Amino acid sequence: MENQFEHLVYSRNVIELVTVGREFCHWVENVSCQERNEFVGTAIKILPLLYLKASVIPKSEIILNDFLESFVTENDYDNIRNRIMNKMGKFDEYLEVFTADMQRSEVPLSSTVSENLADIYQDIRNFLLNYRTGVTEIMNDALVELIKEFETYWGQRLVNVLRALHMVYYSNDEIADDDDNGQGDDITDNIKTDNWIISQRQMEWQNGLFKGKKKN
Repeated sequence: MENQFEHLVYSRNVIELVTVGREFCHWVENVSCQERNEFVGTAIKILPLLYLKASVIPKSEIILNDFLESFVTENDYDNIRNRIMNKMGKFDEYLEVFTADMQRSEVPLSSTVSENLADIYQDIRNFLLNYRTGVTEIMNDALVELIKEFETYWGQRLVNVLRALHMVYYSNDEIADDDDNGQGDDITDNIKTDNWIISQRQMEWQNGLFKGKKKN
């Protein structure tokens, strides 16, 4: 009988994806606590890392036929999107290039940093909360769904918004906050990105995940 901890969902690559996903969600949820230049500077570092970690996960198959639970509500989504929109200000909107609609349109199409990051957040957060159940079958199906959505939806949005954020960060425009009233309304923890140690976070996650679990 195969040891359950040899399953893909407990592999190093998946644990690292989970770790980066948690960092990403924490960063997004704390957008109001960051200056705009800090927020954008973090974005151009964490988004490529998230893309990389998702891209190396091998494909797997659904085990259960049940639908996975969706934890991020419409209000949660709107709250995240509005916070990012307020933080980005005039830099939120950008011209879109890589969309199917662009090929059929005679006029330029625009997109927003806030909507794209909220879309990515929704998929990552739902995956993490299903993964936290500790039930191998649910963890597997959440991973399968996440990678499928990465290939068809949020992966493209990630690289699109990264292009826009790169232009904002490295342009000659002043990207400081429009005012100094950028503190969060109900979030008080500031995210620090200068001392990320993925291996340390990975070990902490593994210890928390496997503690108390017994092999059958």
